[in-house]
Amino acid sequence: MRFIRITSYKQDIQLFKHQGQIFWYGLLLVTVFVLPFCIDSFYIGELSLVFIYAIAGIGLMLLVGFTGLVSLGHAAFLAIGAYTHAYLMTHGWPLLPSMISATLFTSLIGGMVGIPALRMTGIYLAVATLAFAIIIEQVLTHWVSVTGGFRGMPVPLPKLFGIDIHDALSFYFFCLAILIICMLLALNLLRSPTGRAMRAIRDSEISAQSMGIHLAYTKTLAFAISAAFTGLAGCLLAHKIGYLAPDGFTLLISIQLLILVVVGGLGSLHGVIYGAFFIGFLPQAIALMRDYLPTKISQIPGLEPGIFGLILVLFLIYEPLGIYGRWLKIRHYFEEFPLYRKATHQRQKSYLRTERLR
Repeated sequence: MRFIRITSYKQDIQLFKHQGQIFWYGLLLVTVFVLPFCIDSFYIGELSLVFIYAIAGIGLMLLVGFTGLVSLGHAAFLAIGAYTHAYLMTHGWPLLPSMISATLFTSLIGGMVGIPALRMTGIYLAVATLAFAIIIEQVLTHWVSVTGGFRGMPVPLPKLFGIDIHDALSFYFFCLAILIICMLLALNLLRSPTGRAMRAIRDSEISAQSMGIHLAYTKTLAFAISAAFTGLAGCLLAHKIGYLAPDGFTLLISIQLLILVVVGGLGSLHGVIYGAFFIGFLPQAIALMRDYLPTKISQIPGLEPGIFGLILVLFLIYEPLGIYGRWLKIRHYFEEFPLYRKATHQRQKSYLRTERLR
């Protein structure tokens, strides 16, 4: 077991808590840079998709896991970022300016959505964001002059400083670089006063307000930042798909993103990576599983959404801390073995005194 001695206030905001983390994260970074040279191009493409899901997951995690605001409409932000980026590139914009502009535009839309949703919490906020996603889906369908409607919109091939990056290997490293940048931005945000205010609102709005935190401003900012990350993921997803259509941004995408943060582990950026791998490779596992299931079961329409929903329910009931929470429990078990107590992680309901006023 590692004991960390706090000897300065700066240790509370350090990215790495001890030297062991620097070693393991460095080893992970070397692995992801070497891995594409050792695997098939199909798996390189799948890993690129995992990185894109992880970027979108960072945005939703900041909103759900760190601010406590549930959203079922993040497929809409994904679509706004993808369509805006494709539209700008079609009209001659370079890759990076187009991505930045699409991200900022999606952030603006997210802030506008957050304003009327300030007085909503829980299921009401989820329904409101779901309604927003349905509205965006209808806009994509009927605004034919911009989106192409059901005919769709082709996405130009990405070029960075005149270099084509549409092949699997180049696009893999491009997505990886953006994921690393987004992860560092999110970590620094959570260390800032804004990130601390977001977590205070998640834990108790009454306590946060009594400490001088502006609830409306912080919630709106959380929506805007979350939409920005998701819109950036939409830009990358547009190049990954190659051709945009309204049926590519349905309610199922929003549910998958929500499953990503819940299954990965709420309130943890580690959970985003775990959840992204889970969501990225689960459809492939389901496709392989169909070959071994009886025909009557494998041909059931909606089998994949049903499995996604079942997994979400099971995790909420039996492992609400997600995959990352389970890993922490396993690590804690081996650290304290043989003195580990079974009741160490027993769930119990706890209330703040301010919450008892409701």
